[in-house]
Amino acid sequence: MNIKEAKNYIKDTISAYLKKDEFGDYRISVEKQRPIFLIGAPGIGKTAIMSQIAEELEIALVSYSMTHHTRQSALGLPFIKEKSYAGNTVSVSEYTMSEIIASIYDTMEESGVTEGILFLDEINCVSETLYPSMLQFLQYKVFGKHCVPKGWIIVTAGNPPEFNKAVREFDVVTLDRLKVISVDADYPAWKAYAATREVHGAITGFLDSNRDSFYKVETTAYGKKYVTARGWEDLSDIIKLYEEDCKSVNDNLISQYITDEKIIKDFSAYYDLYNKYKKQYDVEEIFAGKVKESTKEAAQAAPTDERLALTGLLADTLRAEVSKILTKQRILTRIRPHMASLADMSSKDEAAEKLDELAGSIRATLSRKSRAGSLSAAEKTINKKTIKLCTDMKKCISEGRSVKEIYNEKISELRSDVEKEQKRIDNLFSGMDSIFGSDSNEMLVLVTELTLSEDISEFLSGFGSASYEKYSSILTVADRADTLRREIKKTLDEL
Repeated sequence: MNIKEAKNYIKDTISAYLKKDEFGDYRISVEKQRPIFLIGAPGIGKTAIMSQIAEELEIALVSYSMTHHTRQSALGLPFIKEKSYAGNTVSVSEYTMSEIIASIYDTMEESGVTEGILFLDEINCVSETLYPSMLQFLQYKVFGKHCVPKGWIIVTAGNPPEFNKAVREFDVVTLDRLKVISVDADYPAWKAYAATREVHGAITGFLDSNRDSFYKVETTAYGKKYVTARGWEDLSDIIKLYEEDCKSVNDNLISQYITDEKIIKDFSAYYDLYNKYKKQYDVEEIFAGKVKESTKEAAQAAPTDERLALTGLLADTLRAEVSKILTKQRILTRIRPHMASLADMSSKDEAAEKLDELAGSIRATLSRKSRAGSLSAAEKTINKKTIKLCTDMKKCISEGRSVKEIYNEKISELRSDVEKEQKRIDNLFSGMDSIFGSDSNEMLVLVTELTLSEDISEFLSGFGSASYEKYSSILTVADRADTLRREIKKTLDEL
């Protein structure tokens, strides 16, 4: 399965494991909760989905890479303890608490979250001395004499032997106690994730046309060549920062993340073309509904890769603006439940104190989720901006304005932004129609891009767009007609 399917499967499994009966006991007993073993090539997002699952289920996450552990750090250190058996005092070996188990208890204490995921990466690459203990752990959920706390689900990950010489294959007895999930590198699944992470348009545009370049690991006479999903995402982050500082993105930079020479050269060439298209086509004139004849002629005469690059540029531009609007909406949504009590406050001091309490509560939530390991970058940004809004509202109150007035002003700004963006979407579709046609491949790509983007889909479903509905409907009908024509042709060919 692909990484998106694996994420949903793991999430559903954890939800099932955490279900309780009327007496508060887990419906699947702890000893029957099979650990999950996620096996797949390196860099496809196995680690990344764990924090996403923890955030979505509002549980904690403790992660460890097992290749960094010795037998002592995993099991605990031995010490001598005197015990009495049948009237005889003897010395026996005991162990201190495992660093891993202790970390779970620390997380529970610091965050206040009592359920979570214990994620052990590279589980099949442990040292020879630790390997027997790991098999015992997977079977009985015990390190030394210390059990994993109830409510903590074990998820492990590892690479197949062809990717790592240090891999030790599990025996059938161990595998029979695990839920084994095999994950493959899949570009469409990663692209959906890339849209949420705002991966650079040059990268998604390049990979759309060169899917074989998405993932590659091979051994040559000159060493290993590897291109991974992690590498593309990290390259995207550094390119954005380089562009902010007007620094050159060249082969030397790309080669720090992508190690296949041909893919480096191909992407570098595409990146240069991408920037050329950004200068050649003024995408804002299309969003403004002012498509110049010269722009139309250039786009119509352009080769396929240039047309697709233009479509990608338009989708990326829209995604960035929509993301800003949704962030504003989410901030106001956090404030809304407190507005009634704030508006009823008889004095400015009371309202200011209430805003301080709200900001403090959000800070506490930030701290708790951060300690639980389940705080995403997007959630962190929204919470920090909500705190800033509380501070700004408090300042406005001191200047004589009411809380309700300030809130309504923010709502009006949001409505204005939404209306402007809806108009920009109308102009985008009419512009694409005038350039390429309503049932063109470029229009189909645009509609697909907007549909796959979580932020744009949320905006369209929440606020609506007549143009999107119109053109997606046209393309759906056209697609059905094409399917029907193919079926008719196939039937005629068989006669």
